[in-house]
Amino acid sequence: MAGKKNKRFVVTYSQDLETIQVLQDTVTGVNYLMTGQGMIVLIDENGKPLVTVPESKDTEVK
Repeated sequence: MAGKKNKRFVVTYSQDLETIQVLQDTVTGVNYLMTGQGMIVLIDENGKPLVTVPESKDTEVK
């Protein structure tokens, strides 16, 4: 491989010895709940996927 590959999913929260985790898709920003039973998309109060917008690295603070 030419370079280090970024991870598609990152753990943003874990509980109970990692049996419950919140994963974020680094490409889409969609958040998922992962348990020992499987994985499901988290939704907001309107029933749409819960998306975490990544902070822009080139945003200038004024």
